[in-house]
Amino acid sequence: MCERMDRSGTEDVGTPSSVRYATGRGAGEDGLRTPLCYTLRMHIPEIVRTKAQVAGVAGWLDTVPELAERLAAEWAFNVGEVLEGGTESVVIAVTRSDGDPAVLKLIVPRNAAARNEITALRIANGRGCARLLAADEAHSALLLERLGPPLFELGLPLLRRHEVLAATARRVWRPAPESGLPTGAQKGRWLIDFIEAKWEHLDRPCSERAAAYAIECAERRIAAHDDERAVLVHGDVHEWNTLEAGDGFKLIDPDGLLAEAEYDMGIIMREDPVELLQGDPRERAHRLARLTDLDPIAIWEWGVVERVSTGLLCTEIDLQPVGRQMLNTADAVSRR
Repeated sequence: MCERMDRSGTEDVGTPSSVRYATGRGAGEDGLRTPLCYTLRMHIPEIVRTKAQVAGVAGWLDTVPELAERLAAEWAFNVGEVLEGGTESVVIAVTRSDGDPAVLKLIVPRNAAARNEITALRIANGRGCARLLAADEAHSALLLERLGPPLFELGLPLLRRHEVLAATARRVWRPAPESGLPTGAQKGRWLIDFIEAKWEHLDRPCSERAAAYAIECAERRIAAHDDERAVLVHGDVHEWNTLEAGDGFKLIDPDGLLAEAEYDMGIIMREDPVELLQGDPRERAHRLARLTDLDPIAIWEWGVVERVSTGLLCTEIDLQPVGRQMLNTADAVSRR
């Protein structure tokens, strides 16, 4: 389970712990063992530390071990290894008291991220998304079913990956008007504010034309928002968030939005930025539209917005070369 964003092969640092208690320095001499809290503190992935610092909650990192200990007792599981790949949460393999494997996810606290994810998972109820087993919204903690390897590791061709991603996302889409989740219009406004602020703060890492084009596309999607047509969308459909589940796939780490379904296909437009320029970039939008019976223009425009915003985010947390690749592709697309 992870929300890995690095498309370049860059690995998170830190060796995972594999037991509830790690052997301590003096274990061979006096039988002492290092408590879990020390083990977890030593193995929080560096990218998660960076994300917590950028979010202004670096102190949260010190609470992770004790929180994991408390939840282990409350939810009746044994703690296993800290899994690699998380960028916005500490993800830990656990075993429940009945022997079933699960995953403990401790999200970097920010805004309503945990609440929205918990809400989305409850609405999905295991259909298209990982099943939620327990949640503690106040501490941004989730216990989830453990799934198989991500789509990324299967090495499927690009077009086949798109088919899997589109089919899996479609299982999530359903009306949820009373959920209280943010709307696509609200997300569009947030993305505009994010692009404007980060583009300046990061010393303009892409062209002004690319940033302006993304903002124009976001404004059009805001204007097109229709509460009657909006459905629950995942909000981050990519090959690291799509894991094997039995004879199919499920998504993890939903953002949770009430938006036009095209938003999810816009995420796929954002991914594989180098490959996008190897042919006509708009053909991908048309292909995704054919797979889902959606509007290719809306898919294209959400892709433009997500490519710039995610490229800026990756630049901010130094997730490279994917950040540069996305922004370079954004520049090329805006010139066309």
